[in-house]
Amino acid sequence: MKIRKGIALSLALTFAAGLFAGCAGNTGNTGNTGNTGNTGNTGNTAAEPEAGEGKAAEGKVIELKMWGGVPAEAGPQAVVDAWNAEHPDIQVEYERFVNDDAGNLKLDTALATGQGADLYVNYAPFRLQKRIDSGMALDLSEFTDYNIDEKIGPDAALWKVNGKYYGMPTTKSASFVWLNKDMLDAANLPIPPLDWTWADFREYAKKLQKDNVWGMVRHESFFMTPFNGAMATVGVTKADGASNLDHPILKEGFQQWYDMMFADKTTPPYGEQITSKMPVDTIFLKGEAAMLDAGGFIFRTANNLTEYPRDFKIAFATTPRISTELKDFKYPGGVSDVIAINPKSENKEAAWEFLKWYADGGILEMAKGGRIPASGAVNQDEAVKMLLTGVEDKYDVDSLKKVLFNDIPTYLESLPPQIVDARKEEYEKFFLRQTDIDSALANMVKKHNKFLEQNK
Repeated sequence: MKIRKGIALSLALTFAAGLFAGCAGNTGNTGNTGNTGNTGNTGNTAAEPEAGEGKAAEGKVIELKMWGGVPAEAGPQAVVDAWNAEHPDIQVEYERFVNDDAGNLKLDTALATGQGADLYVNYAPFRLQKRIDSGMALDLSEFTDYNIDEKIGPDAALWKVNGKYYGMPTTKSASFVWLNKDMLDAANLPIPPLDWTWADFREYAKKLQKDNVWGMVRHESFFMTPFNGAMATVGVTKADGASNLDHPILKEGFQQWYDMMFADKTTPPYGEQITSKMPVDTIFLKGEAAMLDAGGFIFRTANNLTEYPRDFKIAFATTPRISTELKDFKYPGGVSDVIAINPKSENKEAAWEFLKWYADGGILEMAKGGRIPASGAVNQDEAVKMLLTGVEDKYDVDSLKKVLFNDIPTYLESLPPQIVDARKEEYEKFFLRQTDIDSALANMVKKHNKFLEQNK
């Protein structure tokens, strides 16, 4: 049986063994592959680098190119400008790629052909895994002067592959329910606690809905986050190895969301939202929805009061767990924006110097666009201050910090793309009222079991 190990997870995802066929090929990695590099060292124990090892030869400037999915004007350009001003011998250029299939293919082509990609950001575990297998992500264990586990924290380990790091997580990846605080106050509703449930969520939506105001809208990219959190808790496979996609708690979640669409009418029907490409973030910011289920990327829009003026304050809550029966719900979040170094780079040591600087403070400029630094070397209050500069009075800061900085358990999305697509195909039929929930779940299980059988 061929098994390839994927991103290390703290949850029991037994089907992940079939995530990628074949054996992990870490070709292209250089240096020591036996030491994880997380030795607890806090300072650089190596001698001063010679020219070509992170230090430019006399009169020569090292040029690095970093690829990322965030628009340059949303933070990355300010980051590289700050580095370039401080390091005249190592200059960094930022290249933006769109974080979709076409954009990632463009990045992969640049990595494979040596077309100027020294560092790059990974936003999904399966993409990083594929790049590791293709020899396009450097084993960072060859560097021993930075302890990723200590600096980034325990959530970083979810990104390990075979006990090693092939990229450094750099941001806190929080998901939020964005709340119109003024509407909460008018309805005499408190900011929800961290452990609220979907039943609570549904009741809030009912009480907050009014003419021309949805009780809740959900960003399309967050449709499945509550379900993924539930699966991370109950397991995507049963004890016998069969699919668990029809678990009663998952059924409960799909039914409640359906009822919010068609019985309560507190959230847009699925078909209406998808076909109209409903801009739910702007709907929320215009005061046409009381709650928005989305991520930190919304800050780029919410902080832009020139294009999106508003006079209400925003508060925050966690993603609600689907059921009261789900006692150990794992929340979407953890750490993300995993920056890897291309093994084909001629300046790997210089890239490593930039990466350490970026993680431990250079990234602060990214906070303005909603990306909160993950490194413990960065002051959390300073990061929040950067995030909210000039718009502090437009947010309930205490609730934001409560969601961002807590000890709730998190998970890292790891469903293989085939199962993500199969699940979507079936839940769409249910939400479009083309089938019933039991048939939709049965078809999910059938397709999942077929995938598991084919990837033993």
